[in-house]
Amino acid sequence: MKGLPSDKLFPFISAEDAKLANASVENALICKKGTLDPKKVKGKILVCLDVNTRSVDKGLQAALAGAAGIVLVNLPEYGNDRMTDPHVLPASDINFNDSVSLFSYITSIKHPVGYITRPTTEFGTKPAPFMAAFSSKGPNIITPEILKPDITAPGENIIAAYTEAQSPTHLNYDKRRSPFNSVSGTSMSCPHISGIASLLKILHPDWSPAAIQSAIMTTASTHDNNKQQILNASFAEATPFSYGAGHVQPNLAMDPGLVYDLTANDYLNFLCTLGYNKKEIFWFSKNYTYTCPNHTISLVDFNYPSISVPKLSGSITVTRKVKNVGSPGTYQALLKSPKGVSVTIAPKSLKFINVGEEKSFKVIIKAQNASVTKDYAFGELIWSDDKHHQVRSPIVVKAV
Repeated sequence: MKGLPSDKLFPFISAEDAKLANASVENALICKKGTLDPKKVKGKILVCLDVNTRSVDKGLQAALAGAAGIVLVNLPEYGNDRMTDPHVLPASDINFNDSVSLFSYITSIKHPVGYITRPTTEFGTKPAPFMAAFSSKGPNIITPEILKPDITAPGENIIAAYTEAQSPTHLNYDKRRSPFNSVSGTSMSCPHISGIASLLKILHPDWSPAAIQSAIMTTASTHDNNKQQILNASFAEATPFSYGAGHVQPNLAMDPGLVYDLTANDYLNFLCTLGYNKKEIFWFSKNYTYTCPNHTISLVDFNYPSISVPKLSGSITVTRKVKNVGSPGTYQALLKSPKGVSVTIAPKSLKFINVGEEKSFKVIIKAQNASVTKDYAFGELIWSDDKHHQVRSPIVVKAV
């Protein structure tokens, strides 16, 4: 995409001022189809709100109206989050603070002008990573005993291989074809995790899917390159409801030390506990002999690499089991209790001699101050061998 020439200034016009007489201000501000007056837009840089419709659709409407370029401005809830898009005309996406400055400039003088240059690659950007505003967030509304999301991975403005069967914008107007595109979303973070899982399976062919998931989760980081807590798009501290166990660290996942493993029976027991009937269970186990247990199984005891207690009343004891997949060693429990909650681990030390050895432990969680924990509170459990293994699990608690 070419930028506008830097030796020439172009008039700015707000989409609100560029609207057709019969268009609403609300629709014009988002540059909706049929709202822009070509007589007002032609040859100018159009400023639109980047909400509701796709950015490239707004760019198309600007181009059809004769705009020289388009600036897409951010709303407060999207903060510093900006996605690159393959627009059909020179375009710039700016964050909320810059959006405020631009609108202030446009409204403060009679003839505001500017230009759009080609983008440049920035290295060493800080803070990074931070959570994309569009990223799915918890709590898990279906089964709150399972913390979601599990993990976060690079998923915004990813330069990726792209089909040339269609244009990079998916617009019929756009006749360009490119073998690469800048793409954002789960469609980008999922391949990162899938690739890491595949590499772990090659390295450890005997590991189960649950062991691979555990290795990825328990070695993840909750800190950015400023060595501070990962932030959200507004640069406020994010929580496990944004990043799950944290940002994936592939090299550490190769040697997690301990894993929280699960068998096919564990998953089927989980479905039984959720109330799946015999016929539904059959479709998951038709090549596997299985019958739902007669006794009740607590969902909080599902051997997941995170701990989520959505309805803490008084106290609860959560059971977990870890398997040694590393060298022999003794692991000590390190705790950061959620606010208003006391957490005790029993036993506080786990000694492993052999690979594949499994040991269980209990997590006793007690509500101390219900007024503090009326909303979710966050903590963590780390099993550390004082060498290079830090097996970290988030703890999420809400008292009732």
